[in-house]
Amino acid sequence: MEPEKKNNFAVPIAIIIAGAFVAGAIFYSNNNATTTPQPTDIKGAEIAIEVPEVTSADHLLGNPNASVVMIEYSDTECPFCKNFHATMNQIMDAYGKNGKVAWIYRHFPLDQIHSKARKEAEGAECAAELGGNDKFWAYMDRIFEITPSNDGLDLKLVPQIAVDIGLDKTAFEQCLNSGKYASRIESDFQGGVKAGVRGTPNTVFVFKKPLSKEAQGTLTAYFSKYPSNQQILGITKEGSMVQISGALPHADIKTIIDTALAQ
Repeated sequence: MEPEKKNNFAVPIAIIIAGAFVAGAIFYSNNNATTTPQPTDIKGAEIAIEVPEVTSADHLLGNPNASVVMIEYSDTECPFCKNFHATMNQIMDAYGKNGKVAWIYRHFPLDQIHSKARKEAEGAECAAELGGNDKFWAYMDRIFEITPSNDGLDLKLVPQIAVDIGLDKTAFEQCLNSGKYASRIESDFQGGVKAGVRGTPNTVFVFKKPLSKEAQGTLTAYFSKYPSNQQILGITKEGSMVQISGALPHADIKTIIDTALAQ
């Protein structure tokens, strides 16, 4: 995907929300749901969560003043995230070019089941240091393209990703081996924990114009197609945000965006 992609921006978003629901990573295909072994789903819970404010340190694709800003928490070795990354690229191809939607990526490595993901995330930050936000997104595209997921990627291939996207291999390896971005990854992770993220992918949609009660009802009705014992959609009381858990298909993400933009 060609950028407009990739630039860091400060986006003024005050994000303290209540009544959102989060669950473990869920991928739906042919009406079947598969969840990652950890963490345990929360079913039907209403919880107060706080999503850390978007700053210039975030990696943003698209228009920082977009009507819909999607904040995704993801893990590079999560197979659901691999699938969802392709979906998000499709969404940005359709909506990013006209400036209506923006995508923010935050790291949420699930260490207990994906021991390599944290180091791979550090590699993404090294790519950003050496080549700017364009190279951050190029790195993310490439790693999701080549990893078999579930810790199947040989970490020796991570420096080759840097070469593939046009970065200096030696400089990249020096950055990666230094561990200088370990604290950045942990900060993203802890921010996700505060936001109630329990699995990946997990995405918060922030709307410039809050959803009306009618729009909220539209989404609630649409997502009722999923099993009632696995709630995957949360809408804040004031309608300013929607949170989804799992690698939902393109049609579902499109429905959320179209509903918000149609107001």
